[in-house]
Amino acid sequence: MMFTASRLFVRALLLCGAVVAAVPAARASGLDSLDRFVKAARSGRASFTQVVTSPAKEGQTSRSKTSSGSFEFQRPGRFRFIYRKPFEQTLVADGQTLWMYDVDLNQVTARKQSQTLGSTPAALIAAAPDMKALQADFDLRDEPDRDGLQWVQATPRTKDGQLQAVRVGFRVTDKGSELAVLEILDSFGQRSVLTFTAFELNPVLAASVFQFKVPAGADVIRP
Repeated sequence: MMFTASRLFVRALLLCGAVVAAVPAARASGLDSLDRFVKAARSGRASFTQVVTSPAKEGQTSRSKTSSGSFEFQRPGRFRFIYRKPFEQTLVADGQTLWMYDVDLNQVTARKQSQTLGSTPAALIAAAPDMKALQADFDLRDEPDRDGLQWVQATPRTKDGQLQAVRVGFRVTDKGSELAVLEILDSFGQRSVLTFTAFELNPVLAASVFQFKVPAGADVIRP
């Protein structure tokens, strides 16, 4: 079965997850920026571009897939990704259920969030109330600056999952620190990089944004 870039990310999001935010008054490290982000970003929305790169097979070069779309999130535990290019797909977490709608297949997959998100990057942006809660699930550490960004790495404390590590990059601006890039590396060597733009911090989002209605005629799968 061939996976599109959006489907590969959906698979990664079941192991991980992420967003972007601008937060006030940057300090000297990625950990400080992450701390401020968790405290300040109660909701947000932005556009994103995602590049998924699979490890090269013997005698071949690695292949990348690019997709783009928009997202919104609201703590605790609510977010929505809308993929528009190259394939349409919707991913919604309503606080109880994670819904994935594949437009081409007219198929919906529904999973319980409590059994899905756990120690994932989604905790970084939609669940964890503070750094103490994050540190219970992740080993957090600063990484050297690169590409003009401050970086922090989050490594899951549980070793039985497929997520190897998450790296988050913050851009320092005159207004503070902006969470700009999310890198996800799984245990199979697949790398997913999300870059966020046009971010709005703490917009008022209607409850309907995070309500999913199964399209007429769609098949519903509950693994």
